[in-house]
Amino acid sequence: MSVQVLTYIVVGLSFALYIGIAIWSRAGSTKEFYVAGGGVHPIANGMATAADWMSAASFISMAGIIAFAGYDGSVYLMGWTGGYVLLALLLAPYLRKFGQFTVPDFIGERYYSRVARVVAVICLIVISFTYIAGQMRGVGVVFSHFLNIPITMGVFVGMAVVFFYAVLGGMKGITYTQVAQYCVLIFAYMVPAIFISMLITGNPIPQLGLGSTVADGSGMTVLQKLDSTLVDLGFNPYTLGSKSMIDVLAITLALMVGTAGLPHVIVRFFTVPKVSDARKSAGYALVFIAILYTTAPAVGAFARINFIETVNGSTYAAAEEDGGTPQYFKTFEDIGLTQFTDKNGDGVIQYAAGASIVGKPKFTGERGANGERLVSNAATDSTNEAYVDRDIMVLANPEIAKLPNWVIALVAAGGIAAALSTAAGLLLVISASISHDLLKKTFMPDISERGELMAARGSAIFAITVAGYLGINPPGFVAQVVALAFGLAACSLFPAILMGIFWKGMNKEGAVAGMLAGLAFTVSYIVYFKSPWFGATNTADYWLFGISPEGIGTIGMLINFATALIVSRLTAPTPTNVQDLVDDIRIPSGAGVAHAH
Repeated sequence: MSVQVLTYIVVGLSFALYIGIAIWSRAGSTKEFYVAGGGVHPIANGMATAADWMSAASFISMAGIIAFAGYDGSVYLMGWTGGYVLLALLLAPYLRKFGQFTVPDFIGERYYSRVARVVAVICLIVISFTYIAGQMRGVGVVFSHFLNIPITMGVFVGMAVVFFYAVLGGMKGITYTQVAQYCVLIFAYMVPAIFISMLITGNPIPQLGLGSTVADGSGMTVLQKLDSTLVDLGFNPYTLGSKSMIDVLAITLALMVGTAGLPHVIVRFFTVPKVSDARKSAGYALVFIAILYTTAPAVGAFARINFIETVNGSTYAAAEEDGGTPQYFKTFEDIGLTQFTDKNGDGVIQYAAGASIVGKPKFTGERGANGERLVSNAATDSTNEAYVDRDIMVLANPEIAKLPNWVIALVAAGGIAAALSTAAGLLLVISASISHDLLKKTFMPDISERGELMAARGSAIFAITVAGYLGINPPGFVAQVVALAFGLAACSLFPAILMGIFWKGMNKEGAVAGMLAGLAFTVSYIVYFKSPWFGATNTADYWLFGISPEGIGTIGMLINFATALIVSRLTAPTPTNVQDLVDDIRIPSGAGVAHAH
């Protein structure tokens, strides 16, 4: 059976499962729509949280970044996993004890202000739409390759599926769908990783395979061989970082505190019955996440080795079995994710350091002498002839290693599950913030529960439409877009939540000023360096303190804290009843009685 037929079958069955769960668990009340009724078991919630957070960036892009960035890619591993420890210890149990539906709900009540609630909604929407752009882009990449349709059409298909189970089931439907999606995505990630680890090193455990000897008789370990090969091609050694220490620290911290401030992750801890269950959920989620995250470095290294061996020196026009360029490279070329630019006219791909093209491929519509698609933006300052988008490495890995067709189809289903699970969670927090925080709690307090539920579903439809547009026109490759979203969460919501829990003296004026200052600075910095409007050069020569846009959320966070502190000292103190509320959130039930005795 062909790969395409198998992919249609496997992906179709997974979609049927998700939609069936959505119909079975349809939300009948606002509580079920927002927080799944508050009765989700900690293990199920841990799996749902893992799927919610392990997005297309984790499944598709992270190993691709590690494959090409090497040591520098470790910031994503440290930041994203470290953030969950922070979330479990500092935020999750306290927010669950507070007992509201959304992050703006907490901020609005804690800072006794409609303005604070509205500002929190603005921050949430900016974060969520930035994040969701990466997810919908991931869906488009997966569909376009495996189902042989354009990326734009792939985004539309993803929008339709998410629309059905997110709008119908709300958090209740999303929760149990995400449990299924976690099972699909982790199985799809681990099966090819185990196969490829055995093929390259003979060790079936990828985490151990990364440090094992390559089974080619060279006597070198995987990392030694990769270092040697890359240096021969003019690249930096795989195990040597090129980022400055301050940028590594800034990106890691931004990803870490950004994880703890992500609204679609935080809301998952409102869905469990008890405060203790919130902490358990975070622990289970960390275990489920660690399975993929400890495997990603091995997947990245294996993918880079296989890519170099199959592409470099291959003859584009020849058959693959005769040393020709592999079919996967040509397939991705058709959708603009790989490119061969024959600079010396010999028909053989030279893969080396330097750019083969300027930016993304700009096809002329013509074919070269060897059948390659011609571009109008070839780079003339390097000998490199191969371009590869980082987002393809995990998807192409089974094809590069010539694994069975059912494994290739499984990876397609896993990539789609990872993207859709996070997209659904993000869409829900956007719709809840609009219907619950803006309408019910701010502008239309008399709205009925039925009206609020209709507004939530309408908001989800609006959010899906915007998400689709951003998926078709994203500001970068998947993980890069997602990293920016974490920085936005770090500079805006995280400080307000942390100070709201642990500092009774933080008042509404300080919190609002801090969120606005942190968000304004970070958004301005990202737009300046990432958009084409200002002509900024995205190099370390122009960065503030040498910190990249992916790490600037750390500076934004510090600005938030400083602004909030200064403004709170210059304005009216926090009311007594709010200080009592903070005490109640932080002190376990019965602690005062025990102390008195």
